[in-house]
Amino acid sequence: MSQIKQLLILHRQGQGIKAIARSLSMSRNTVKSYLFKLEKLLSDSVTELSIEHILGMEEPEIYHLFHPGNPSYKDSRYEHFKSLLDYFSGELRRTGVSRALLWEEYKQGRPDGYGYSQFCHHLDQHSSAKTKPSLVLEHAPAEKLYIDFAGKTIPYIDRETGELIPCQLFVACLPFSDYSFAMAIPSQALADFLYALACCLEFLGGVPLILVPDNFKAAVVKADRYEPDINRALEDFASHYGMAVVPTRAGKPKDKARVENQVKILYSRIYAKLRNRQFFDLYSLNEAIRIQLKAHNQTRMKQKGHCREEQFMASEKPLLAPLPTERFELRHHAELTLSKNNHVYLARDKHYYSAPHTLIGKKLKVIYTRSMVQLYHQGKKVAAHVRSFKAGGYSTVKDHLCSQHQHYRDRSPDYYRDLASQKSAVLGKYICGLFEQNRYPEQLYKTCDGLLALSRKTDLRTLEKACQLGIDHGEYSYRFIKNVLENHTAFEDYSEPEKPLPEHQNLRGKAYYQQQKLEF
Repeated sequence: MSQIKQLLILHRQGQGIKAIARSLSMSRNTVKSYLFKLEKLLSDSVTELSIEHILGMEEPEIYHLFHPGNPSYKDSRYEHFKSLLDYFSGELRRTGVSRALLWEEYKQGRPDGYGYSQFCHHLDQHSSAKTKPSLVLEHAPAEKLYIDFAGKTIPYIDRETGELIPCQLFVACLPFSDYSFAMAIPSQALADFLYALACCLEFLGGVPLILVPDNFKAAVVKADRYEPDINRALEDFASHYGMAVVPTRAGKPKDKARVENQVKILYSRIYAKLRNRQFFDLYSLNEAIRIQLKAHNQTRMKQKGHCREEQFMASEKPLLAPLPTERFELRHHAELTLSKNNHVYLARDKHYYSAPHTLIGKKLKVIYTRSMVQLYHQGKKVAAHVRSFKAGGYSTVKDHLCSQHQHYRDRSPDYYRDLASQKSAVLGKYICGLFEQNRYPEQLYKTCDGLLALSRKTDLRTLEKACQLGIDHGEYSYRFIKNVLENHTAFEDYSEPEKPLPEHQNLRGKAYYQQQKLEF
């Protein structure tokens, strides 16, 4: 029971002011003020109240009866201040404008105006009165999928250049269970967005009835409160998976409050936990995000007795529509000419892709998706590449090059050693010795080409003899072998016969070198 009710009961029983104050641990002046207000209420002919009627009221009603409100609104200063409230609210939205500054300006114009505390109190009351109420939405299981992008990017480091590559974080959630999905993608472009959305549906293991995107360009071409123009590619995607697309109203984030809240939570559960880690490719970044996301979905919610994953598995997963057998991929078409360097140039990625050299100068039809680039000639696929976004780079298949270019790309000391060994063990030994010289390997490639050319024009036994001759004399050069073959000197005997010593009497013998004292 409230103290006001107790005070009224004691007063009705005939207790005095001191007794009431002592019984309720209240000051006598407070008791006097309440009894004064009671007498005024009972004497008011408009209200026609009695103590019994007041005691029958609920406590909030009794409190409001004895505390009718702040009399400051009846102050003459309030009428002038009320006319300035909209001006003050607008000024507070400007950069650098504070309440203290506005109060100083207000006091300069009206020195007898409100003090700073009353000034701030009335501003707060005005802003509270203008606050619009929000509706608590009821969500059916497996009905909607909210999607959004986080405002902040999440980066990885390019392994080759050391450059920091910022990525967009795609976030989605089912509002009934709050079960969430997150994934880093290169951009908010249509292809990346649809790829992330397809990965999201595979992560959920099914398809909800309605997709609720924001009004970013990849989803909505032209925003409208009543009939927004949805991107044709997104419509095709939704048709492929059997969903309806219902975008939110432009500038109304509360329409998808659940996913907005998920973004806020993931800042601490993904961004903050990965802030001191370094990633060198998008795949490893997404693996780390996947681990943190799993922990997020398995964290028990404070106001509920379960986690998001438990709610999803129990109530939503069985109601999701099945996934189609094939994943949707956005396709782009182009017609490009195969240039002399065996490559077509895809201007969208600033990247080169190879095709068979026999088609140089021909028009090729190029069909590319987010992950693959396929080249066709006269309805026949002639090449397929994994799509690369490295500007100025080349994606080359060795078999597309002519034999001369393949040979040029394959050149290395091991390549020449193996090729020479296949032809002849002696030739292989000679080329091994060639590369053992203190010279840069690429300087010797043409020498190897010349020796291999000689092997195709010369009898193998003669060439082996010439190479052995070079090995014996330490001569490792194309010119030496060529001269030996041209001069037909490979089989000549270069050993010099031993010449006998002339006969003479000056023979010292063993005893001479063993003597301790020389005798002349």
